[in-house]
Amino acid sequence: MYFFAYEEPVFRPPSEARSLILQITVGCSQNQCLFCGMYKMKQFRIRPVSDIARELKQIPQLHRRQIRRVFLADGDALVYPQKGLVEILDLIAEYCPQVTRVGAYASPRSLTTKNSEELELLREKKLAILYFGLESGDPDTLENTHKGFHPQQMLDLCQTAQSVGMKLSITAILGLAGRRRSYEHAVATAQWINSLSPAYFSLLTMFRRHNDIYFELIEPLTNGETIAEAVQIVEHLNPQKTLLRSNHASNILNLSGSYPEDRKKLINQARVALTIARQHPEWFSQVPDYGESYF
Repeated sequence: MYFFAYEEPVFRPPSEARSLILQITVGCSQNQCLFCGMYKMKQFRIRPVSDIARELKQIPQLHRRQIRRVFLADGDALVYPQKGLVEILDLIAEYCPQVTRVGAYASPRSLTTKNSEELELLREKKLAILYFGLESGDPDTLENTHKGFHPQQMLDLCQTAQSVGMKLSITAILGLAGRRRSYEHAVATAQWINSLSPAYFSLLTMFRRHNDIYFELIEPLTNGETIAEAVQIVEHLNPQKTLLRSNHASNILNLSGSYPEDRKKLINQARVALTIARQHPEWFSQVPDYGESYF
């Protein structure tokens, strides 16, 4: 739903397609990751609560009653100072009383700004799901990307959020490590997810979006190698009560299933896809050409 003059581009998770998007921050506070081109055109800043209140007041009464979900943009809305964030959630409840769930992107840095008591209060005020970019469970790969956090640090932060009842949707990126550490990246990522068992786990595939410098640091995977990496992940993946999705436009292999019941099915699907890919050596050896150029 669009009612406001957003500072473009605005990104949101696929599951927030029907949500009201409320831009409480602009850009990303952790805008240093070399692989990511989402917010490089924006200078991070926090918008005043008064601006958010004014925008909520602009929503016609008829539409207010129809809003069930709200997504807090931009890329790192959880970093918003606690007092102001609580005020915004209260405003959402006041102006959109039918809202059942609020979601937001969360970086490791933003999670360091909230203790468990603060997260619990936010959860009570319907901030129920956080979208968290793990990218990789391999520390060497993360160091290469300039993520700024070790996998164990991120696991501890996510476990704190999960302990207060927040759902976590974790993303990792196929091909992020390039050819040199593909196996280590795949296995460590699966093991990280096993340790957390988040509500959702999504796979993206490394693609070009204002990140050419990072592509120069790695040897990109081919189509076939990308599928092989996905096979390694699902073979080592065994979380509890986790829904796996691999349905982004960048993905070569579409996977969807629930753990633990669909584990064997997902492994078989991935292995079959790899077998078929090997039957087409020219395609197998090509590097994926998907990219996005919009700023």
